[in-house]
Amino acid sequence: MHTLQDCQGLDAQDPLRALRDLFTLPDGVIYLDGNSLGAMPAAAPARIAQATTAEWGQQLIRAWNTAGWFDMPQRIGNKIARLVGAGAGELVATDGTSVNLFKVLSAALTIAHETSPERRVVLSERSNFPTDLYIAEALCKERGYTLRLIEPEELVTALDQQVAVLMLTQVNYRTGAMHPMSQVNAIAHAAGALTVWDLAHSAGAVPVALKADGADFAIGCGYKYLNGGPGAPAFVWVHPRHAERFWQPLAGWWGHATPFDFTPDYRPAPGTQRYLCGTQPILSMVGLEVGVDTLLAAEPLGGMAALRSKSLALTDLFIELVEARCGGHGLSVVTPRDHARRGSQVSLSRQDGAYAIVQALIARGVIGDYRKGSGPRHPDILRFGFTPLYVGFEDVWNAVEHLRQVLLSGEWQRPEFNQAHAVT
Repeated sequence: MHTLQDCQGLDAQDPLRALRDLFTLPDGVIYLDGNSLGAMPAAAPARIAQATTAEWGQQLIRAWNTAGWFDMPQRIGNKIARLVGAGAGELVATDGTSVNLFKVLSAALTIAHETSPERRVVLSERSNFPTDLYIAEALCKERGYTLRLIEPEELVTALDQQVAVLMLTQVNYRTGAMHPMSQVNAIAHAAGALTVWDLAHSAGAVPVALKADGADFAIGCGYKYLNGGPGAPAFVWVHPRHAERFWQPLAGWWGHATPFDFTPDYRPAPGTQRYLCGTQPILSMVGLEVGVDTLLAAEPLGGMAALRSKSLALTDLFIELVEARCGGHGLSVVTPRDHARRGSQVSLSRQDGAYAIVQALIARGVIGDYRKGSGPRHPDILRFGFTPLYVGFEDVWNAVEHLRQVLLSGEWQRPEFNQAHAVT
């Protein structure tokens, strides 16, 4: 078992350690919730202030041209594309994940109907993120499709001749289990289905190769591993073979081929740019660009491959220490141990007290989060995210030591830790 001194030695040898200085982290806090909201980049306040005072304040409406506001969706999109294996001009930063999912799932269903109108099923995981399922449920009701929910091990047999679209989150938000994208795309396409991927828990956390792996559509979140700030804009990618096949359902002026011609008829912009809709939230886009730049700062140090290597080392260490130091307290590791099937988080389950244990840890400065279960197959989850840009090996050792003390002392049973908050 690794000791505290071993962990300090690993930090001293870590080639990515300097990247931690790109973030503002509170003293006394071990932040293991970047999979829910990324830490604030140190450059964000000054850059947002510049956009507010110098650009909006002084340049006023001229800033759309002089400060590059108008090109932000494409410029930031090209940066994100480098992190997810997409080409230049194929990805745009815009709107939120739910809105973007509505766009691409609508597109996928339209294309599927054109080619195979007899296929009337959208297939997804029962434990997919709820907003994805809600969007799919609404679209299925509107268009006369059925949303079929399965467990991961049922995927191959469930891809039958009725399935039009397979909609998956690459890294499961609850368990951290990761789907093999290339393999799943191949199986889905062989079965005649299109694929829609949610990269909310993989973009910026694990290497993604959308184009090489043959994905059809993808969307992702800007405020988790991309560190764009609370509610940051999301992104949308469409494979070039599909991008110009039809209008996306939210045809708006930013997705027009020539928006400042102000024509009464809609003419879609080329490629994925047509997946823009209305005017962009510029101050939020500024924050997103700063966050994405923190990921790109790792490129000279090995980029996503180096971040992935450290992520696996951190999560391996966390699993090892939890099992060695917190045994006998009813905790089970839910996240796959196989590196190829693990995202950048570790989820633990416990029959009772999961929420209160997380609250007791937060009171000690170890910030993770809790996700409510729904039966024996989907238990309550204590969830810990490991962002290798700013989480170190000593952080892992100290976090597990706090967890051990919370369990040994029983302090999680105190009333204040069992009082539910609005956000868990």
